[in-house]
Amino acid sequence: MARPPAFAWLTARPIAHRGLHDRAAGRPENTIAAARAAIAGDYAIECDVRISADGEAMVFHDAALGRLTGETLPVALRKAADLGRLTVAGTPETIPTLQAFLAEIAGRVPLIVEIKASPAGDLALARRVAAIAAGYDGPVALKSFDPQVVAALRGLVPDTIPRGIVGETSQDDPAYAALTDVARRALSDLLHIGETRPDFVSWRVDDLPCAATHLARVLGHLPVMAWTVRTEAQRRLAADHADQMVFEGFLA
Repeated sequence: MARPPAFAWLTARPIAHRGLHDRAAGRPENTIAAARAAIAGDYAIECDVRISADGEAMVFHDAALGRLTGETLPVALRKAADLGRLTVAGTPETIPTLQAFLAEIAGRVPLIVEIKASPAGDLALARRVAAIAAGYDGPVALKSFDPQVVAALRGLVPDTIPRGIVGETSQDDPAYAALTDVARRALSDLLHIGETRPDFVSWRVDDLPCAATHLARVLGHLPVMAWTVRTEAQRRLAADHADQMVFEGFLA
Protein backbone atom coordinates (compact mmCIF):
# COMPACT_ATOMS: atom_id res chain seq x y z
CA MET A 1 0.00 0.00 0.00
CA ALA A 2 1.42 3.40 -0.97
CA ARG A 3 1.84 5.93 1.82
CA PRO A 4 -0.85 8.64 1.53
CA PRO A 5 0.67 11.85 0.13
CA ALA A 6 -0.76 14.04 2.88
CA PHE A 7 -2.76 13.94 6.08
CA ALA A 8 -4.92 17.05 5.91
CA TRP A 9 -6.43 16.50 9.34
CA LEU A 10 -3.02 16.92 10.99
CA THR A 11 -3.07 20.69 10.48
CA ALA A 12 -6.77 21.37 9.99
CA ARG A 13 -7.28 22.85 13.47
CA PRO A 14 -5.15 24.22 16.32
CA ILE A 15 -3.62 21.58 18.59
CA ALA A 16 -4.13 21.87 22.35
CA HIS A 17 -0.81 21.17 24.10
CA ARG A 18 -1.36 18.32 26.57
CA GLY A 19 -5.07 18.90 26.10
CA LEU A 20 -6.86 22.16 26.85
CA HIS A 21 -5.46 22.22 30.35
CA ASP A 22 -6.09 24.76 33.08
CA ARG A 23 -4.97 23.68 36.53
CA ALA A 24 -6.99 26.42 38.25
CA ALA A 25 -10.12 25.11 36.56
CA GLY A 26 -9.37 21.54 37.66
CA ARG A 27 -8.04 20.39 34.28
CA PRO A 28 -4.36 19.44 34.69
CA GLU A 29 -2.26 18.66 31.63
CA ASN A 30 -2.54 15.24 29.98
CA THR A 31 -5.71 14.30 31.85
CA ILE A 32 -9.14 13.17 30.72
CA ALA A 33 -10.56 16.54 31.85
CA ALA A 34 -8.09 18.38 29.60
CA ALA A 35 -9.03 16.11 26.70
CA ARG A 36 -12.74 16.72 27.24
CA ALA A 37 -12.21 20.48 27.23
CA ALA A 38 -10.25 20.28 23.97
CA ILE A 39 -12.98 18.19 22.38
CA ALA A 40 -15.61 20.71 23.50
CA GLY A 41 -13.54 23.46 21.85
CA ASP A 42 -13.10 21.40 18.67
CA TYR A 43 -9.32 21.40 18.99
CA ALA A 44 -6.94 18.62 18.10
CA ILE A 45 -5.03 17.25 21.08
CA GLU A 46 -1.36 16.58 21.71
CA CYS A 47 -0.39 14.29 24.59
CA ASP A 48 2.79 12.71 25.95
CA VAL A 49 3.34 9.08 26.88
CA ARG A 50 5.83 7.33 29.12
CA ILE A 51 6.24 3.68 29.93
CA SER A 52 5.27 2.14 33.26
CA ALA A 53 7.23 -0.54 35.09
CA ASP A 54 4.99 -3.21 33.58
CA GLY A 55 5.19 -1.91 30.01
CA GLU A 56 2.02 0.17 29.74
CA ALA A 57 1.84 3.50 27.90
CA MET A 58 0.82 6.19 30.40
CA VAL A 59 -0.28 9.69 29.42
CA PHE A 60 2.19 11.79 31.38
CA HIS A 61 4.91 14.25 30.41
CA ASP A 62 7.65 14.18 33.04
CA ALA A 63 10.03 11.33 33.73
CA ALA A 64 9.51 11.94 37.46
CA LEU A 65 6.19 12.15 39.26
CA GLY A 66 7.05 14.98 41.64
CA ARG A 67 5.88 18.10 39.79
CA LEU A 68 2.31 16.88 39.38
CA THR A 69 1.72 14.20 41.99
CA GLY A 70 4.17 14.75 44.83
CA GLU A 71 5.44 11.17 44.51
CA THR A 72 9.19 10.70 44.30
CA LEU A 73 9.73 7.69 42.06
CA PRO A 74 10.12 7.92 38.28
CA VAL A 75 7.12 6.89 36.18
CA ALA A 76 9.10 3.96 34.79
CA LEU A 77 9.44 2.41 38.26
CA ARG A 78 5.72 2.33 39.03
CA LYS A 79 3.19 -0.15 37.64
CA ALA A 80 0.29 1.11 35.55
CA ALA A 81 -2.33 0.30 38.18
CA ASP A 82 -0.38 2.22 40.82
CA LEU A 83 0.10 5.20 38.50
CA GLY A 84 -3.60 5.18 37.68
CA ARG A 85 -4.46 5.69 41.33
CA LEU A 86 -2.35 8.84 41.70
CA THR A 87 -4.22 12.14 41.59
CA VAL A 88 -2.78 14.97 39.52
CA ALA A 89 -2.08 18.53 40.72
CA GLY A 90 -4.42 18.38 43.68
CA THR A 91 -7.47 17.51 41.59
CA PRO A 92 -9.55 14.32 41.33
CA GLU A 93 -7.98 13.68 37.92
CA THR A 94 -5.67 10.66 37.65
CA ILE A 95 -2.97 9.51 35.23
CA PRO A 96 -4.69 7.73 32.32
CA THR A 97 -3.37 4.96 30.16
CA LEU A 98 -3.13 5.76 26.47
CA GLN A 99 -5.93 3.26 25.85
CA ALA A 100 -8.23 5.10 28.26
CA PHE A 101 -7.28 8.44 26.70
CA LEU A 102 -8.12 7.17 23.22
CA ALA A 103 -11.38 5.67 24.43
CA GLU A 104 -12.40 9.07 25.78
CA ILE A 105 -11.54 10.88 22.54
CA ALA A 106 -13.20 8.16 20.43
CA GLY A 107 -12.24 9.73 17.10
CA ARG A 108 -14.00 13.03 17.76
CA VAL A 109 -10.84 15.11 17.25
CA PRO A 110 -7.33 14.23 16.05
CA LEU A 111 -4.74 13.11 18.58
CA ILE A 112 -0.98 13.53 18.24
CA VAL A 113 0.96 11.30 20.64
CA GLU A 114 4.51 12.21 21.62
CA ILE A 115 6.55 9.17 22.62
CA LYS A 116 8.92 10.35 25.33
CA ALA A 117 12.52 9.26 25.69
CA SER A 118 13.49 5.78 26.88
CA PRO A 119 16.99 4.44 27.53
CA ALA A 120 19.06 4.34 24.35
CA GLY A 121 17.96 1.54 22.07
CA ASP A 122 14.86 0.67 24.12
CA LEU A 123 11.85 0.54 21.79
CA ALA A 124 9.40 -1.05 24.24
CA LEU A 125 7.32 2.12 24.57
CA ALA A 126 7.29 2.69 20.81
CA ARG A 127 6.07 -0.87 20.26
CA ARG A 128 3.33 -0.55 22.88
CA VAL A 129 2.12 2.79 21.52
CA ALA A 130 2.19 1.44 17.97
CA ALA A 131 0.10 -1.59 18.94
CA ILE A 132 -2.50 0.60 20.66
CA ALA A 133 -2.63 3.14 17.82
CA ALA A 134 -3.01 0.42 15.18
CA GLY A 135 -6.22 -0.73 16.86
CA TYR A 136 -7.70 2.77 17.19
CA ASP A 137 -10.52 3.86 14.88
CA GLY A 138 -9.83 7.56 14.65
CA PRO A 139 -7.25 10.12 13.47
CA VAL A 140 -4.04 9.57 15.43
CA ALA A 141 -0.42 10.48 14.73
CA LEU A 142 2.79 9.51 16.51
CA LYS A 143 5.90 11.63 17.01
CA SER A 144 9.12 11.70 18.99
CA PHE A 145 12.30 13.71 19.49
CA ASP A 146 14.22 10.46 19.05
CA PRO A 147 15.06 9.67 15.40
CA GLN A 148 15.51 6.00 16.30
CA VAL A 149 11.92 5.82 17.54
CA VAL A 150 10.54 7.58 14.45
CA ALA A 151 12.50 5.28 12.15
CA ALA A 152 11.30 2.20 14.04
CA LEU A 153 7.67 3.29 13.84
CA ARG A 154 7.81 2.91 10.07
CA GLY A 155 7.82 -0.84 10.55
CA LEU A 156 5.45 -0.85 13.51
CA VAL A 157 2.39 1.06 12.33
CA PRO A 158 0.32 0.97 9.14
CA ASP A 159 0.76 3.65 6.50
CA THR A 160 -2.49 5.26 7.58
CA ILE A 161 -0.86 6.48 10.81
CA PRO A 162 1.46 9.46 10.22
CA ARG A 163 4.82 9.63 11.97
CA GLY A 164 6.58 12.86 12.89
CA ILE A 165 9.90 14.10 14.18
CA VAL A 166 10.01 16.70 16.95
CA GLY A 167 12.94 19.06 16.76
CA GLU A 168 14.61 22.33 17.64
CA THR A 169 17.52 24.24 16.19
CA SER A 170 19.66 24.22 19.33
CA GLN A 171 19.81 21.50 21.96
CA ASP A 172 20.09 23.45 25.22
CA ASP A 173 18.07 21.05 27.36
CA PRO A 174 20.18 19.02 29.85
CA ALA A 175 18.78 15.87 28.26
CA TYR A 176 21.07 16.51 25.29
CA ALA A 177 24.23 16.85 27.38
CA ALA A 178 25.77 13.56 26.28
CA LEU A 179 25.28 14.15 22.55
CA THR A 180 28.27 14.71 20.29
CA ASP A 181 28.45 17.78 18.07
CA VAL A 182 27.75 15.54 15.08
CA ALA A 183 24.62 14.15 16.70
CA ARG A 184 23.43 17.64 17.59
CA ARG A 185 23.96 18.81 14.02
CA ALA A 186 21.94 15.87 12.73
CA LEU A 187 19.02 16.87 14.95
CA SER A 188 19.25 20.59 14.13
CA ASP A 189 19.44 20.09 10.37
CA LEU A 190 17.22 16.98 9.99
CA LEU A 191 20.19 15.04 8.65
CA HIS A 192 18.46 11.84 9.80
CA ILE A 193 15.58 12.36 7.37
CA GLY A 194 16.72 9.53 5.10
CA GLU A 195 16.29 7.08 7.98
CA THR A 196 13.30 8.61 9.74
CA ARG A 197 11.29 9.57 6.61
CA PRO A 198 8.72 11.50 8.67
CA ASP A 199 5.27 12.50 7.45
CA PHE A 200 5.40 15.75 9.40
CA VAL A 201 7.75 17.91 11.45
CA SER A 202 7.05 19.46 14.87
CA TRP A 203 9.48 22.31 15.62
CA ARG A 204 10.10 24.75 18.47
CA VAL A 205 8.32 27.97 17.56
CA ASP A 206 11.08 30.30 18.78
CA ASP A 207 13.49 28.68 16.31
CA LEU A 208 11.35 29.68 13.32
CA PRO A 209 12.11 30.45 10.58
CA CYS A 210 14.95 28.01 9.97
CA ALA A 211 16.40 26.09 7.04
CA ALA A 212 15.32 22.65 8.30
CA THR A 213 11.61 23.40 8.42
CA HIS A 214 11.65 25.60 5.33
CA LEU A 215 13.20 22.86 3.23
CA ALA A 216 10.91 20.26 4.79
CA ARG A 217 7.88 22.29 3.68
CA VAL A 218 9.10 23.45 0.27
CA LEU A 219 11.04 20.42 -0.95
CA GLY A 220 9.63 17.61 1.17
CA HIS A 221 6.02 18.88 1.19
CA LEU A 222 5.88 18.00 4.87
CA PRO A 223 3.50 19.88 7.16
CA VAL A 224 5.16 21.69 10.06
CA MET A 225 3.65 22.13 13.53
CA ALA A 226 5.07 24.84 15.79
CA TRP A 227 5.40 24.20 19.54
CA THR A 228 4.58 25.54 22.07
CA VAL A 229 2.73 28.75 21.20
CA ARG A 230 1.92 30.83 24.30
CA THR A 231 2.18 34.46 23.16
CA GLU A 232 0.86 36.60 20.33
CA ALA A 233 4.37 36.99 18.92
CA GLN A 234 4.78 33.20 18.83
CA ARG A 235 1.38 32.89 17.22
CA ARG A 236 2.51 35.19 14.40
CA LEU A 237 5.69 33.17 13.93
CA ALA A 238 3.65 29.98 13.65
CA ALA A 239 1.24 31.57 11.19
CA ASP A 240 4.09 32.79 8.98
CA HIS A 241 6.40 29.76 9.09
CA ALA A 242 4.36 26.67 10.02
CA ASP A 243 1.16 24.96 9.00
CA GLN A 244 -0.40 24.72 12.45
CA MET A 245 0.37 25.54 16.07
CA VAL A 246 0.51 23.51 19.26
CA PHE A 247 -0.77 26.03 21.81
CA GLU A 248 -1.53 26.51 25.48
CA GLY A 249 -2.66 29.21 27.89
CA PHE A 250 -5.30 30.79 25.65
CA LEU A 251 -8.20 29.88 23.37
CA ALA A 252 -7.14 29.70 19.75
